[in-house]
Amino acid sequence: MLDQGIGYYLTGYLNWWLIGVLFLVGLYGVIVKENLLKKVMGLNVMQVAVILFFLNISQKTDTVLAVLGAGEKAGDVVAYVNPLPHALMLTAIVVALAVTGVALALLLKVYRDYGTLEEPELFRRMQQ
Repeated sequence: MLDQGIGYYLTGYLNWWLIGVLFLVGLYGVIVKENLLKKVMGLNVMQVAVILFFLNISQKTDTVLAVLGAGEKAGDVVAYVNPLPHALMLTAIVVALAVTGVALALLLKVYRDYGTLEEPELFRRMQQ
């Protein structure tokens, strides 16, 4: 394999780098932030990164959509995009939305009961 330089690896794999950075930003939000709402936002960013990762893995070059018009015959299966990863990621988006809704409802209950969403203050108030 020819050495194509650092520029090729930065631009040729840019989407992979961006997905990794997005995941790390979400992980930072979950681990470092003390506000529970920011932690939920970090989880959402991580979910988006994972969904983009799986969609990126499912890409194939030189393929077409698996939709045939009237009278068309199916060609070689390898020439078509596999719709299963896209359907699974659509399901993952719906699950992520449901998890976010439940998490926000729980955060609202915690805020009404304890008056804060900051972890150290919340733990202090829970022990009283």
